[in-house]
Amino acid sequence: MTYAPLPEVDRIDRSLFETEIRSATRPVVLRGIARDWPAVHAARGSVDGGIAYLKRFDRPNAEPVSAILGEPTIDGRFFYTPDVTGLNFVRGQTPIAPFLDRLLRDRGHDRPYAMAIQSLPLPQLLPGFAEENSCPLLPPSVVPRIWLGNAIRVATHYDLMANIGIVVMGRRRFTLFPPDQIANLYMGPLELTPAGTPVSMVDPDAPDLDRFPLFAKAAAVAQSATLEPGDGIYIPFHWWHAVRSLEPVNAFVNYWWNAAPPSAANPYDALLHALVAIAALPDDQRAAYRAMFDHLIFRPDGDPAAHLPDEARGVLGRIDPPTVARIRATLLDAIGRW
Repeated sequence: MTYAPLPEVDRIDRSLFETEIRSATRPVVLRGIARDWPAVHAARGSVDGGIAYLKRFDRPNAEPVSAILGEPTIDGRFFYTPDVTGLNFVRGQTPIAPFLDRLLRDRGHDRPYAMAIQSLPLPQLLPGFAEENSCPLLPPSVVPRIWLGNAIRVATHYDLMANIGIVVMGRRRFTLFPPDQIANLYMGPLELTPAGTPVSMVDPDAPDLDRFPLFAKAAAVAQSATLEPGDGIYIPFHWWHAVRSLEPVNAFVNYWWNAAPPSAANPYDALLHALVAIAALPDDQRAAYRAMFDHLIFRPDGDPAAHLPDEARGVLGRIDPPTVARIRATLLDAIGRW
């Protein structure tokens, strides 16, 4: 399926990224953002050169890392079993060097086993890589993570953080959907997910519109782009995205960060609580709570406690550590009485 192209920028610096890209909260392709990375130069020379560059940073006697493996029959698509009660791949452990060797060995196979190492912190896995290959748009405190694998497909999902990703080796195609398309993406189970957050049940490369007719609305606003080595992409918080690795050997580095205050609780916990407390209520009660949430939480009309003196605002005022502790104690007491 063909989607509209993602917007692109070139030669961007950190100031421009902060003032124009992040503030717009829209995804953007960052063409050539890492064109000068030594890792990218090595990979452009040859796949073997790119793998050799990665191996330079492998530690002797390093601990095995987590990896996932799928049968050739899944055609690289890490997803559910047909009955959606399990996953179509297995998890295991592998040293990094044999994994890289296996990628090289399998690159000539028409239907190899699907293999991936996903989201491992680079400073622990390949110490020294980040110092030679740094992202100019983010502070050093944002930890880079590496993704390695062959021609695999990651189902449409969202992240609970903002994200910059950079292709080091191979090519990657991203297809993105705005957060408000959730109803048109046919979300899978919350408890069983391939990688942590829920995924869409629709294959964006070959959508079954008879089974998932509302996906046509999501497709109408979707955007897509193919990234080459040295290209990057900015994915704002909670944007749904499907990722397809297009070559037999692929390496990708990403940076996640969250602008929420450190004291903030996990909103996902509130969502789960709401499923228990609100989702099964009668229509009129859910409508009343929707109005309450809009007014107190989402605040389309501004501060709901602006009419109150500061000392009388309570939990509607500043959420400082004592207030957080008081709310937490109240919630724990309520949960204990379920």
